[in-house]
Amino acid sequence: MTVFFVTFGCKVNTYETECIRKNFTENGFDVSDTSDGADVIVINSCTVTSASDKKVKQTLRKLRKENPDSVIVLTGCYPQAFESEARKITEADIITGTQNRNSLPDLVREKLENGTGTACVQQYTGKEIFESMSCSSFEKKTRGFVKIQDGCNQFCSYCIIPYSRGRLRSRPLSEIRTEAEELVRNGYQEIVLVGINLAFYGAECGLTLTDAVEEVSRTEGVRRIRLGSLEPEMISREDLLRLAAVKSFCPQFHLSLQSGCDRTLKAMNRKYTAAEYAALTEQIRSIFPDASLTTDIMVGFPGETEEDFAESMEFVSKVSFSRIHVFPYSARSGTRAAQMPDQISTEIKNERAARMTELGKILEEKFLAGQVGKTFPVLFEKENCTSFHRGYSPNYTLVKIKRNPSIKSLRNNIFYVKIKESMNGFCIGEITDADQNK
Repeated sequence: MTVFFVTFGCKVNTYETECIRKNFTENGFDVSDTSDGADVIVINSCTVTSASDKKVKQTLRKLRKENPDSVIVLTGCYPQAFESEARKITEADIITGTQNRNSLPDLVREKLENGTGTACVQQYTGKEIFESMSCSSFEKKTRGFVKIQDGCNQFCSYCIIPYSRGRLRSRPLSEIRTEAEELVRNGYQEIVLVGINLAFYGAECGLTLTDAVEEVSRTEGVRRIRLGSLEPEMISREDLLRLAAVKSFCPQFHLSLQSGCDRTLKAMNRKYTAAEYAALTEQIRSIFPDASLTTDIMVGFPGETEEDFAESMEFVSKVSFSRIHVFPYSARSGTRAAQMPDQISTEIKNERAARMTELGKILEEKFLAGQVGKTFPVLFEKENCTSFHRGYSPNYTLVKIKRNPSIKSLRNNIFYVKIKESMNGFCIGEITDADQNK
């Protein structure tokens, strides 16, 4: 029996798909690289925006039309948040949410044997514990991901995630360490810790995200530890100092800002002010001189005036992020923001997004230019062309070096590289004689 996977959404979803893939293979299924002729198709959905739902449903219709005899599974955030809507989708034979994914192979076998589909979305009660899932490899990736946290208690006014992921819950340190050790045994030198609200790891059980980083750092063979997207509220100076003491920690901080205007932040139900956010970035840079600071910026939130937007632009420029992800606000049914007055027109949202994106490009060019002359250990990944090897520095600067014709690939090797020049979105460097095992 063959199974094909489709994943929408974030790094957590990507991780969970790999865990589901592993579970299917351990239950006798063979993974297919194509949906054509697959006995089973598993779609791991995202529901962060209405557009995400649309893409999921379009994919479902397309795959059902092309594969009328396949067993199609719809799982993930969309059916969890909108169960009654998902149950109406006739293209899916099995519908589950963001719990009990380990049962999917059994549900598929029941469908194959009995011919009956099922919809079994278990609603969250707030008393759940972290769902035990694990993964030992990631297809075509040089970094290994470890999910250490799930759920969110923040209830930002625009966000559906607390309804699709439940309340905050954290993974035991012992399980995190075990999975990191397995990934290292399988050749991964860099471990990325991910979660739905990663900075809140351990908040419900007396631990912190720093505890998880330190635990992984004790794994022999780990050369790098990187963090996924972070909320700024839970990161203290003490945490930063402890992280700085971890030799393998990568100083890349993706701190979700959303807006640099306090009035907008309050309407979003974000739990910090622009001044508090700025103070955190100053602390990071004082402790990690080579840190990169990246972020997400939402424009066109309901009620955002031109003055509010200008304030956000000014703040973004002041912080001088190395990269920003800009997106126009999109009303998400089921959230308070979708019902707010003063919704912004699509035209204005797109215009503001274009201006913020242009600012982001200027800031990125400034950051990359500042890397010239520095030397970093670079973990090389697959070559993107015949002319260059490419990889990433600890602060996640994309680095390219001229390809050596005598070397087929540098993939999954770490070499020290001196940055010679910056380009549009990346830097050019040369391998130095520095000890690559440092």
